[in-house]
Amino acid sequence: MQRREFVQLGGAATIVGLAGCTGGSREPYINGEVEFAMNPTEPQDEMEAQYDPLAEVLGAAAGVPASTTYARNYSAILQGLGSGTVDMADTGPFAAALGVNAGQAEIALQRKAYGSFTYASVIVTREDSDIDSLSDLAGRTVGFADRLSASGALFPLYMLKQAGLSIGGLPSEDGGSDFTPTFSSHGAAFEQLEAGQVDAAGVGKFITVGDDGVKSGFRYVKEYDGIPEAPIVTSPMLTAEEKQTLTAAIVDAPASMYHGADGTADTDDDLWFDDVRAAGLDTYQPVIDVALELGIDASLLDG
Repeated sequence: MQRREFVQLGGAATIVGLAGCTGGSREPYINGEVEFAMNPTEPQDEMEAQYDPLAEVLGAAAGVPASTTYARNYSAILQGLGSGTVDMADTGPFAAALGVNAGQAEIALQRKAYGSFTYASVIVTREDSDIDSLSDLAGRTVGFADRLSASGALFPLYMLKQAGLSIGGLPSEDGGSDFTPTFSSHGAAFEQLEAGQVDAAGVGKFITVGDDGVKSGFRYVKEYDGIPEAPIVTSPMLTAEEKQTLTAAIVDAPASMYHGADGTADTDDDLWFDDVRAAGLDTYQPVIDVALELGIDASLLDG
């Protein structure tokens, strides 16, 4: 399947090659097909192999072609949902909350992984690092995921603030923090740590797990558990029937949907989650509370 790419120009998330909705009679699923946008937590080729069976499930249920799009970031996902160039997507808890309140997204499902509907955020460093506590990160460089990521920005920043470090205007604005931040994605932030480009990384714990606990060569400085697992969201431009069809398709999907392109369980292309349940904005209130604790302008939460 041909996949359409999100790109970012001049700091603003833009969509290239995606036609918006036009006047006249409405095609089913906005543009006559189902487009599922993937939150870029891992390299594109790996995520495509993981999500292709999910796209097939959606297409079969909808009766139209379906494909996946590798999004540049959370903002691009929300813009695509709000403009009608994306029908369904996975995204982070806080980004979803912003999308709902801005009229760009509707929360449909919450995902389950590693036996739980909650997960953890960590601040991780290399095993040979001299960083023993969060206070040691003063004057250091810390890699984060997307600025709208709950486990890859909000909760790491919350942990740093609770430890007495100034976070300045983060995550909304740079400047004024006791450390130097970089923002990318969960995978890229951890790769920066591996390469020695940052002294620590604030990411979702899932990106750091090896065969037996944290990946070899790394250790956790601090962990925050109990974050509600990330949602799957739909475009507000879908009809109620279309949203129900796509949501039910995932809820009722066979186990093979979670097994990736090779169709075999417990291999590298398995989806990171293995079940879903219905969810709404109230599911993610703990994330919104932390965002407000960080001083993020409440207008962001009100659209």
